[in-house]
Amino acid sequence: MNLIASISEGLEKEGAKELIELGATSVKPFRRHISFEADLACLYRLHLKSRLSFRFLRELSRFPCNSSRELYLGIQGAIDWKKWLLPKKSFRVDVTGFGKGLSHSHFTALQVKNAIIDLQREQWGSRSSIDLDNPEMCFHLHLSNNQAVLSVDGVYSSLHKRGYKPAVGKAPIKETLAAGLIRMTAWDGKRNLVDPLCGSGTFLIEAVSSRLGISPGIDRKFLFQNWPDFNMSLWTRELKIAQKLNTYEKKLPKIIGCEIDPLIADFTMKNIKKSGLENYIEIVNCPFQQLKLPAEPGFLVCNPPYGKRLGDEEDLRMLYKELGYFCKEKASGWDLWLLSGNPKLSQYLGMKAKRRFQVSNGSIDCRWLHYEIR
Repeated sequence: MNLIASISEGLEKEGAKELIELGATSVKPFRRHISFEADLACLYRLHLKSRLSFRFLRELSRFPCNSSRELYLGIQGAIDWKKWLLPKKSFRVDVTGFGKGLSHSHFTALQVKNAIIDLQREQWGSRSSIDLDNPEMCFHLHLSNNQAVLSVDGVYSSLHKRGYKPAVGKAPIKETLAAGLIRMTAWDGKRNLVDPLCGSGTFLIEAVSSRLGISPGIDRKFLFQNWPDFNMSLWTRELKIAQKLNTYEKKLPKIIGCEIDPLIADFTMKNIKKSGLENYIEIVNCPFQQLKLPAEPGFLVCNPPYGKRLGDEEDLRMLYKELGYFCKEKASGWDLWLLSGNPKLSQYLGMKAKRRFQVSNGSIDCRWLHYEIR
C-alpha cells in the first residue's frame, strides 16, 4: 500500500527513522509528511506503536481534477464503493489543498459527499449518514497540481491523543511533538531526566513510556477495523506482540518534574497515574530555583513560556535569566534541551547553544536548543 504519515514540521527525519524501525519501506520525508509503503501488518503495527505521527493515510485512488464536475465524477469512479462504503456505515470527508474552482475545503468536501451519496442512492436507494465526530469511515481528499488523491484514514482523531492527559496546563505541548523532541536528545534511559518547568508532564511521560516500550495505541479504537480488507488474524497477532512489549519492570534513573503551581502539579500527577507511570516519575511542587537535582548529571528538558500564548515577554526575561543561572550554578555536567519560541527570550539564558533544530509547535516557529552546561 502507498501511505502518507502526517507529522509536525521539524520531526520529519526522526519520523522517517521510526517508520523504518517499525517495518515501513520506500520511506521519503517531505515537509510535514512522509510517504512510504507498508503491508497490512506493518500498518497495524504503526498505529499501535508510532509515537511521532499524527495519522496515517492509505491511498485508494488518484485522478485528474480540473473542476468541481471532474471531482464529482472522479470520486464516483475512484474505487468500488459497494466494497468500501455500504449505506449502513457513517463517514466523514477531510480535505487538504486546492484546485481549479475548488479553493474552499468545505465546498470541496461537500462535492465529495454529494458524489458518494448520489451514487449510493442510485445503487441501493439509501445513503450513509455523515458523522463528523465518530465516523465509521474517514476519507481524505488532497488536491494539488490538477490532481486529486483519495485516501482513507486509519483513525478519526489524531494519534497525539494518547488518553492519559485529560488534565492539562494552559499551553500543553502535543504528545507526538514531545516524543519526537525527546527522541532527538538521544536520551537512553540511563541518565537522570528532569523537567524544571514540567507543566502537564508531557515530556517526562513520553520519555518514560518510550523507554518502557509502552505502545500508545493499545487501547484505541481504529477505523481500519471497518475497512473491507481488515485482517483479524494479522491484527490480533500485532496487538499481542505490542502488549507483550509493554513492561513496567525496567529500572530507570531519577525522572523528576518541577511545577510551581500546586493545581497544575496535582493535575500532572493525575496524568502520570492515568498513564501508569507513578512509580517512575516524581513531581515536585516548588519554584525550579529551589529544586534539588540528583547528584549524577543527566538531561534537563523544558518548554518555557514564549510570551506569545503564555506570559508577558517583559515578565519572562527574569524567568529565563534565573533558569540560566540555575543551570550554571546547579547543573554543571548536565545537558539542557530547551524548546524556544522566542529567540529574544532565550538570549537571557546567558548560554550558547551547541545545536539547534527548527521545529513547529502548533503555529509557532520554534528552535529545539541543546546546551552543554559546563
